[in-house]
Amino acid sequence: MKDCCHSEKKIEYNHHEGCGMKDHSDMSGHNMHNHGSHASSMMMHGSPKDFLRRFWIVTIFLIPLILTNANVAELLGFGPFALGKWIQFAIATIIFGFSLVFFEHASHEIKARKYGMMTLVSLAVGAGYLFSVASTFISSINAEFYLEISTLIWVLLFGHYLEAKSSVSAGDALQEVAKLLPKQAHRLVSDKEEDVDINDLKEDDIVRVKPGEKIPADGIIQEGGANIDESLISGESKPIQKSKGDEVVAGSICLDGSITVILKRVGENSTIGQIKQLIKEAQGTKPNSQKIADKASAILTFVAGITAVLTIIVWYFLLGHTFVFAVTLAITVLVIACPHALGLAIPTVTTITTSLALKNGIFIKNLGKIEVIKKADYVVFDKTGTLTEGKFAVREVVVTTDDVSVEKVLFVASSIEKYSSHIIGHAVVEYSDDRSITTENFENIKNFSGRGITGEYDGIAYAVGNRLLMNDLSVSDEDSEKSAQDLENRGETVVYVSDDKKIIGLIALSDAIKKESKEAIEKLHEIGIKVAMLTGDNKVVAGDVAKDLGIDTYFAEVLPEDKYRHIKDLQEKGNVVLMVGDGVNDAPALTQANVGIAIGAGTDVAVEAGDVVLMKNSPKDVVGLIILARKVYSKMIQNLVWALGYNVVAIPAAAGVFAFAGFFLRPEIGAFVMSLSTVIVVVNAMSLKRVKLV
Repeated sequence: MKDCCHSEKKIEYNHHEGCGMKDHSDMSGHNMHNHGSHASSMMMHGSPKDFLRRFWIVTIFLIPLILTNANVAELLGFGPFALGKWIQFAIATIIFGFSLVFFEHASHEIKARKYGMMTLVSLAVGAGYLFSVASTFISSINAEFYLEISTLIWVLLFGHYLEAKSSVSAGDALQEVAKLLPKQAHRLVSDKEEDVDINDLKEDDIVRVKPGEKIPADGIIQEGGANIDESLISGESKPIQKSKGDEVVAGSICLDGSITVILKRVGENSTIGQIKQLIKEAQGTKPNSQKIADKASAILTFVAGITAVLTIIVWYFLLGHTFVFAVTLAITVLVIACPHALGLAIPTVTTITTSLALKNGIFIKNLGKIEVIKKADYVVFDKTGTLTEGKFAVREVVVTTDDVSVEKVLFVASSIEKYSSHIIGHAVVEYSDDRSITTENFENIKNFSGRGITGEYDGIAYAVGNRLLMNDLSVSDEDSEKSAQDLENRGETVVYVSDDKKIIGLIALSDAIKKESKEAIEKLHEIGIKVAMLTGDNKVVAGDVAKDLGIDTYFAEVLPEDKYRHIKDLQEKGNVVLMVGDGVNDAPALTQANVGIAIGAGTDVAVEAGDVVLMKNSPKDVVGLIILARKVYSKMIQNLVWALGYNVVAIPAAAGVFAFAGFFLRPEIGAFVMSLSTVIVVVNAMSLKRVKLV
């Protein structure tokens, strides 16, 4: 190598590291979403820990290899070793053994006729090693690449470790989900408890879950009660009190108390099983930018091979340089051209994306939709259950007489309604509690079915109910009726409150707007996205909700089967539309939209409609999804530009195209930049883990 370089205008080439960091990238690009990532493929032959172990072993062998290198020995003043080339041959052969895993993968590529990264890597490593061996036994060649090829293998191993590490550190989604389940369950057979593997559980089995334990499968509580933590499943942090007859979900934690559960959905049919299925579906997809990277990696493999052949032809046959020099350049091209960073550009990003989304209760069924989400112009929300709670809440309290305050109306209403089991009564009591209205125990409580409820306090009879009850009690008056009519015209449900002489107040209730809705819509506007709302409510109610939330466009009195038409209208105006619904009657609209988002799936993650499933019932997660899509797309493009940009410059430089300007890309420099490019791609992708979605 030394002689070759000196004889040919002192062009010194060490082909090592260039290819190194690139090799598994192509495989990564090809396999990440077809049959698992390249990291996953490589991990069939070793975990990140195993690759790191190999890397350190090679590092140890590299030390004597470097010291016995003629150039290094001369630089350090050792002088050449008498048996130097044989020592190098022996050490390099041992190191070469660690590269056989690359050849195995190359054989798979060749058999499948999908020539990619491993093919190129194996060609570079094999050619360099064999050429060096030939030089060792045929002294006239005098051009060993042992140090360069060994360094290349060293870098390749570290590159594979980085790739596998990025995958593991991002979190293997399926393994993370599997951790949600206990390994064993306490099954009850004839009232006797036996510990069994959860894989042995069947539908209708009865299990006992003790404090602090995880629920092994979906079921219904048959006996007992406890606070259940479902945060790992639904993302809701507040424990939920559950008792006999309530459903419980696999993976949730029994915080206190002991419960007996009859299992209804086990294995693949359970919530955990459904989550796993969604993740598998997502891993079977790939974004369009990944497809571009796949094609670019495949093309680059052929470009590198053709360039290497042309390099030999030009430098040896046309320019008259020695064959050894021409081969040196050709091997350098193969080493430097390996598109490792290109292959890693997208898979590292998508791996982390899947994990990050999962941790935030977001399931992206098709990763190809990421590029669509980031281009969204409009987000269309279905009102009920999406922007609203889907339950009654007090909207307004109207006093109808001068000698009574709002507090007095609420005091009377909540003191009586606390005896009621009606959802409207619960809403009134909750509203009063939020305003610290104290209640008293009323006497002679009477419930009038379909009308309301009455009671007495301090000798005065009070009533809370509808218009029929007021008419029965003969306390109606025109002013109160007019006010009630105005409220009803707005789509409110009106509750009358009266004493024994007159109506003292009106309480207007309607479907409560979620606390997160206004903030979500404000944030959507901040990131330049318009918001529309679909509802079956009348125009007055829809208009009020739209005004309260700052919605840009609303469509009222829409039948469920006609929702998709409004989505289509927006699309025909050139908008990219995201549709957000609860998945119950929104399937046509979710399908029509560019991206359908099923929100509030909770534990029912097997939502057929929708490209994305949001487990939590918060519209703010839609903002998080869009932010994630934009960040992910940005990282993909950054990685692609860096990886492609490097190769566009590196390959011609390695082939000596810039020789006319006196510039030759030294292999060791190219290899260093190649290694650095891979590190940059991985680190850039890993930075996604710091992204705050909302």
